[in-house]
Amino acid sequence: QVGDKVMVLARSGLWQEVVNVPASQTFLMPEGMSFEEAAALLVNYITAYMILFDFGNLRPNQSVLIHMAAGGVGTAAIQLCKTVENVTIFGTASASKHESLKESGVAHPIDYRTMDYAEEIRKISPKGVDIVLDPLGGSDTSKAFNLLKPMGKLITYGVANLLTGQKKNLMAMAKTWWNQFSINALQLLHHNKAVCGYHLGYMDEEFELVGGVVAKLVNLYSQGKIKPKIDSVWPFDQVADAMRQMQEKKNVGKVILVPEAPKEESKKEEN
Repeated sequence: QVGDKVMVLARSGLWQEVVNVPASQTFLMPEGMSFEEAAALLVNYITAYMILFDFGNLRPNQSVLIHMAAGGVGTAAIQLCKTVENVTIFGTASASKHESLKESGVAHPIDYRTMDYAEEIRKISPKGVDIVLDPLGGSDTSKAFNLLKPMGKLITYGVANLLTGQKKNLMAMAKTWWNQFSINALQLLHHNKAVCGYHLGYMDEEFELVGGVVAKLVNLYSQGKIKPKIDSVWPFDQVADAMRQMQEKKNVGKVILVPEAPKEESKKEEN
């Protein structure tokens, strides 16, 4: 209804002051949720939820590898893993984020810059892990597949390895594409493993499916079991700084854009 506070799902076009979306892509915000939290909830938590539970079939006493564990989907996945009993979380992130990851429930943070994460996981869990969340692509998808235990599941949902810096590096992109994991159905038979692909952007017409997931997430939020982690909030005119925060991998949680600077800051400037 007019005046309702809502969360919005749209594939693109949200970095604007005024946005038009179909009513079917809006969801009522639960009591007590801030607009910043609402902006940080849907994409990350729907993605993490469907990967872990719909594809991953996460159950008690299992182990999960979460790449980019301090990012938006990573922090959502950690919180959702904590809703299941005795799940062991391995998370890759730069060393400066490890303390924060431990506090949030990651048993084994691994610095992917200085260590081979596959070797580190094997030291702790020789058989590997039950579920790998793969936003990386390229040769990392092969490593993920090899890290799976029997009946393990690899869910790939991005190709972050294609994004190598401020400018497109065509050689790096070609290398990632060349190293992209490939397996046929017959080979899967011998491995007793599953490979799944996930892309929320192509669920445009799945209103009931996505709506059901959002209802579960709102319920978990209301119970205090999940809470979007906000790294920082930036006005539109500082969008370049906001992007740099992510590019330089400084963020822990979501980087949020708002149309105007928060009122407190404006008042300080006036004084």
